[in-house]
Amino acid sequence: MAANEARVTGSAESSRRRGRQGLARRRMRSDRASEGSRRRRLRLLLPAVTLGVVAFLYYQPLARYVEARNELAARQAEVTELRAERARLELRLERSTSLVALAREARRVGLVRPGEQLFIVKGIPAWRRSHR
Repeated sequence: MAANEARVTGSAESSRRRGRQGLARRRMRSDRASEGSRRRRLRLLLPAVTLGVVAFLYYQPLARYVEARNELAARQAEVTELRAERARLELRLERSTSLVALAREARRVGLVRPGEQLFIVKGIPAWRRSHR
C-alpha cells in the first residue's frame, strides 16, 4: 500500500508538475500571441499615426497656399478693372484737351467768347409740348 501511495503521490506530483508546465507553456503562448497582436496593432497603427502627423503638418501651408491663390485672383481682377478705368480716363483726357471739347464745355457752363452775346431762352420744354 505504501508503494501504491507513493505511486499515487508521485503521479499526483508529476501531474501537478505537468499542469504547471502546461500552464507555463500556455502563458508563454499567450504572451507570444499578445506580443504578436501588439506588433500587428503597431503595424496598423503606425502608418495611421504617420499619415495623421503628415496631414497636420501639411494643413497650414496648404491653407495658406489656397488663401494666397484666391487673393492673387482677386488682385488680378482688380488690376484688370483699374487698367480699363485708366484707358477710359485717358480717352476722356484726350477728348477734353482738344479745343473743340474745351469750347463745348465752356458753352455748357455758360461762358461766351469775347464779342459774343449770351442769350438765355426760357420755357423750351413748354414750347416743344405745344408744337407737337
